[in-house]
Amino acid sequence: MRSIMLPVIVISHDWSLRGAVRAELRERNIDALGFEKIDDLARMIAGGTAPSMVILDAAEIGDAATRESLENLAVRVPLLVIDSRTEPGPAVPGAERIYRPVRIGDMVDRVVAIIAEKNR
Repeated sequence: MRSIMLPVIVISHDWSLRGAVRAELRERNIDALGFEKIDDLARMIAGGTAPSMVILDAAEIGDAATRESLENLAVRVPLLVIDSRTEPGPAVPGAERIYRPVRIGDMVDRVVAIIAEKNR
């Protein structure tokens, strides 16, 4: 039985990453949605639905306005950024980073820990 909780949002242009993380979260009874672009998350929030957490591929961060919006979001919602050790993306204050290469299971373990901490 699925718990009643806002979904975790996974944002990445890489459909295989997005799909694998989402599938693993759902296996652990965590509702998850996958978006290709940050704009999809913005539309969701503008529509009145906030996520319980956001997992974001660092390649999607983009310009200064997007970083500022993500920084504001990270104050209210846990944000986990998947980044590269060799070519790190722009920093987002308040966000936690996890570095490639990373196993999907390890990433999802981190998400579960963050959600548990948030719900204490």
